[in-house]
Amino acid sequence: MSKQALAVKTSIEKVETGLPAKERKKIAENLGTVLGDTYTLLVKTHVYHWNVVGPLFLPLHELTEAHYNDLFQAADTIAERIRSLGFPAPMTLASIDRKSKLDGNTGSETAAAMVDDLVGDHEEMVRRIRSITADAAEAEDFVTHDMLNARLAFHEKAIWMYRAIIA
Repeated sequence: MSKQALAVKTSIEKVETGLPAKERKKIAENLGTVLGDTYTLLVKTHVYHWNVVGPLFLPLHELTEAHYNDLFQAADTIAERIRSLGFPAPMTLASIDRKSKLDGNTGSETAAAMVDDLVGDHEEMVRRIRSITADAAEAEDFVTHDMLNARLAFHEKAIWMYRAIIA
């Protein structure tokens, strides 16, 4: 089999599902931002999972593990939704990073600072997803709308859980 036959090929696909191309493109672009943010938060959460110390070690270690696993699954679901809309998902880490609006730096050294940083990122995710969810509903893209509602529930619960741990 030739290398050319195995080469990754991306293209915008013709999708005839009742959503106009203009709406699909806008939704796919918005989902690209959510995907970038999800990956940034996934990596940050994983780094904090490795480095948390102190009396909150065990609950934060376990919670961050559950969260980075959820975020990893969510990234796959979001990328597959972009593909279902007929657009290519990002192909490189650099392209994913460019789409993210979250700060990927993890300079926080205490458990409380890590939690504050994660809460801020989850809050930013909620605000961004909420506006995109409204766009999906307006376009009558109920699949994306439902997927984003599930992500809202995850991020809002994460905020509550992190705050409860350091209360």
